[in-house]
Amino acid sequence: MNSDTQAPTDGDSRRDYGRVVVLYGGDSAEREVSLASGGAILAALQRCGVDAQGYDLAAGGLTGLEALAPDRVFIALHGRGGEDGTLQGALELLRIPYTGSGVLASALGMDKQRTKRLWQAHDLPTPASVTLGPDCDWPAVVERLGLPLVVKPIHEGSTLGITIVENAGDLASAYHEAARFDAEVMAERFIQGEEYTVSLLGDAILPAIRVEVPSGFYDYQAKYHSNETLYHLPCGLDAATEATLGELCRDAFLAVGGRGWGRVDVMRDGEGRFWLLEVNTVPGMTDHSLVPQAAAHAGLGFECLVLRILDTTMEP
Repeated sequence: MNSDTQAPTDGDSRRDYGRVVVLYGGDSAEREVSLASGGAILAALQRCGVDAQGYDLAAGGLTGLEALAPDRVFIALHGRGGEDGTLQGALELLRIPYTGSGVLASALGMDKQRTKRLWQAHDLPTPASVTLGPDCDWPAVVERLGLPLVVKPIHEGSTLGITIVENAGDLASAYHEAARFDAEVMAERFIQGEEYTVSLLGDAILPAIRVEVPSGFYDYQAKYHSNETLYHLPCGLDAATEATLGELCRDAFLAVGGRGWGRVDVMRDGEGRFWLLEVNTVPGMTDHSLVPQAAAHAGLGFECLVLRILDTTMEP
């Protein structure tokens, strides 16, 4: 925990949250992860005595949610339809308080390319990138970004559709793979080095985690199913460098208008420079997820973590 950052306080199950509905499921490509996150959150809230129930948005849409008459909503919907500002806008119209970032920050956070442009406008370091299309000048892309490079869907999470391209001849096929998940695709300069993630909770910066994957690629399998992925806590950085990383991630989160809680993913190259990759406004909360691990290392158990996130719906 950075010394100049207020530590997160334990949530208080005696607060009157009213009726809480945990939104999970949905129909995005991240449905499976959302169900796992939402189930864990719901169970924790109920263990704390909160009047909470789960609701799969795919089952009855907003009409079904309204019928439940929630006093506040805990959003555990990952991906499009839950993390991209559309749900947040609907809840704003219904005047139902909800966890996490608002409409604009959610929409920006889901759009990797526009997030990067905003970071660049704030002089925050992020790898060079270009938007791809079916008729791209592939050699020009390689000339600009070099090899290897990363091809990814612009509006998808959980590393779905991502390919590391090491040979120029594979770039077109990587584009078509990403296009299966999203109509908008980007290529990004590959940063060789260590991967870190920093979670943010209210005003607090949680301890950084260094992610180590034996395969070298932190993909969907490594994130949610593999028992070989290593999560280093403490992350191995000296205190001053970790504090610098934490401030960079908080600046990146605030630049998109993030609030409540979130996570920022970063690479550190061989020269020790940090490069921002993306922001997550509805991070995973499964047994493999990073925010609960960081919170636990800071002394905040899972039940207290979900209550603290819920507390943010009661704050100005």
